[in-house]
Amino acid sequence: MTEPLAWDEFDQSQPGRERRLRDLPTFYYHGHFVELLGFVREHYAHILDESHRQFIDGFSSLSREAQCLYVRLVNRKGRLFSAGGLSYPELGNTRPLIEELHANGFAAVPAARHFEDLLKHLTRAALYDLLAVRFAGLPRSAKKADLVAFASTHCDRQEFVRDARSSTAGRKLFVQARADTASFLTFLFFGRVQDGLSQFTMRDLGLVRVDGSRQAFEARFAERGEALEQFVFARLLKRAEARDEHAIRSLAAAAGDWPDPEWPAAAALRDRLAERLGRRLEKLGESELALDVYRRGESTAATERVVRILLASGRRDEARAYLEALMADPRNDEEALIARDLFALRFENKRTSALTDALRAAETIDIDESGSGSPERAAVRYFKARGMCAFRVENALWRTLFGLTFWDILFEAGAVNSPFDALPAALRDGRFATVNADAIGARLELLDDRAAFKRILLRASIAHYGTPNGVFRWRRSVLDALFEFVAVAPIEGIRTMLDRFCRDYTGSRYGYPDLLLIDEGQPRFVEIKTDGDCLRRNQMLRLEQLTAAGFDADVVRIRWTLDPGQVYVVVDVETTGGRGEHHRVTEIGAVKVRDGQVIDRFSTLINPQRTIPPGITRLTGISSELVRDAPYFVDIAEDFTTFMGDAIFVAHNVEFDYRFVSAEYKRLGRTFRHAKLCTCASMRRLYPGHRSYSLNSLCAAYGIPLENHHRALCDAEAAAELLLLINEKRAADMGYDARG
Repeated sequence: MTEPLAWDEFDQSQPGRERRLRDLPTFYYHGHFVELLGFVREHYAHILDESHRQFIDGFSSLSREAQCLYVRLVNRKGRLFSAGGLSYPELGNTRPLIEELHANGFAAVPAARHFEDLLKHLTRAALYDLLAVRFAGLPRSAKKADLVAFASTHCDRQEFVRDARSSTAGRKLFVQARADTASFLTFLFFGRVQDGLSQFTMRDLGLVRVDGSRQAFEARFAERGEALEQFVFARLLKRAEARDEHAIRSLAAAAGDWPDPEWPAAAALRDRLAERLGRRLEKLGESELALDVYRRGESTAATERVVRILLASGRRDEARAYLEALMADPRNDEEALIARDLFALRFENKRTSALTDALRAAETIDIDESGSGSPERAAVRYFKARGMCAFRVENALWRTLFGLTFWDILFEAGAVNSPFDALPAALRDGRFATVNADAIGARLELLDDRAAFKRILLRASIAHYGTPNGVFRWRRSVLDALFEFVAVAPIEGIRTMLDRFCRDYTGSRYGYPDLLLIDEGQPRFVEIKTDGDCLRRNQMLRLEQLTAAGFDADVVRIRWTLDPGQVYVVVDVETTGGRGEHHRVTEIGAVKVRDGQVIDRFSTLINPQRTIPPGITRLTGISSELVRDAPYFVDIAEDFTTFMGDAIFVAHNVEFDYRFVSAEYKRLGRTFRHAKLCTCASMRRLYPGHRSYSLNSLCAAYGIPLENHHRALCDAEAAAELLLLINEKRAADMGYDARG
């Protein structure tokens, strides 16, 4: 039989060796469920009631094969199955196993509560036959969705299920019994409602990394009531994903039955449910029902929707009173921002939002249009060219700073909820600041000694570099930015922001500006925007918080122009083949262009360390004999890096050449990263109408010499001429001379 396969790590000590596949154990899924039950039994004994313990004990008493079949059911979507549709080669004949499940309470016949599952399971033909017996005149051409909607509205659930069970197909149907209990036990382990145990399989396949050395686990729920309350809202959230409009309306109609959360995590789930369900209802045109659902949540998104629905329905006085109450007593900074902005727009005759005002007031910088594929990187180059230190940091800087500052408290003293969780339990449930108040206070006091603070960060970086964690990803570029920042940043500002992370990590993780600049020893945070971009509220909120903490933080808009002084390097590579990770570069030709002039050239053959196929030799003239004494790529890598500098990488069909060059650097453990411009794509956009946009065809059309096609330098020289045409056209479109 064929089982899922897992990749072993690639053995780089043996170049060219393919990754080896290993089989997962035949009953891998059974082991996963047993592992889950064992973990739950050990860590959640204080949560389990008698029904849960009976489930675990009853499962253990089943035969191994029956256990396996039940786990197969757990891993499948839905809870209703046909005995004839279950075929698992490792289990053989499943009929006696189904009978064993029935006898021990792990399988049952469908009941009225399985009505919706039954409607989904039945084929269109079977559903039509059941309905046609009771309702004359049903069109035979009716789609299944229409039949499901009709049955949901007109059928008595108990009678329909009884009739379905007595049909030929229905006699083979059974349901996974104790499904709610199995779902709850899974919820205890993962903290969310889900179908199946795919995370275990992904772990065994090497697609999910877990810290196998961690021994400290903390139950995610302290009390049974807390777990049950979160489970209720998590299941409702899952139901809110349904595509069935009837199911969404039914879920909304029962919103009055939602429990009033006692625990913050349950309240957060309730807020997500209110927002998600409300938006689904608005799309269905159920604004009043959506308004009722939104009012049951406390998220800022739900708050905004309440105001907008009230205004859209003409209830201005009610909307005004609602906003005034929010401004007087906002639940958080974001709600205060939303309420203040909406009130000014709707009741103070302000014509533009605070977000629009911030964009309009932003500094504008001119950058060559060729950098438009990555505005943030283009901005980094712009500021570096003006003598500043510039780093692209976004959320990574603050999350890395937080993680390193409190590493021992977070990851050594702190526990996680399961082997699959990387985020410390106290951060996940918002208890970090309270349970570690003394340690956090002592650590924040150390910030007054900048040298001591830097030593804390450096020791954590050296000792734990590369260790997976749920707070940040290790990146050398971010560490470089972090240490430059800590050397000059106002300590009180750092303390304020770190304290915010400690008190509300989940609410503080996202929205930070794109760039960190350091100019003459002063840090500045910059959010980059281009034409058509909007400023999101969480970005505006972070700018305000950073400013309040004493940092210079603002928005910078990019206006795309043609910069005559921009340096381009037009590249062409010849290779041993067009595709595949094992093909290599055999020749690089590059031409450096600035101010419309070629100012430098780079050209070399390269020994690819593999045979060059005869077909490639016929095409390029480059043979294995020709490159035998040529340098390896490692020998020319530093020279080519120097030649590139901060230039824009240009090529005809740029992704091909860029992919090969960056792959060569990757083999050396180095990063190759440049803005890209494609002469083929640019010619298509700026010079339309040609039958072919191959390099050869365009050179013929514009009289560009191409005497030695498929040799790197010759092709690069030709593509450089196309670049000049492209820039001349761009300059004409912008109304000025490309040559400055």
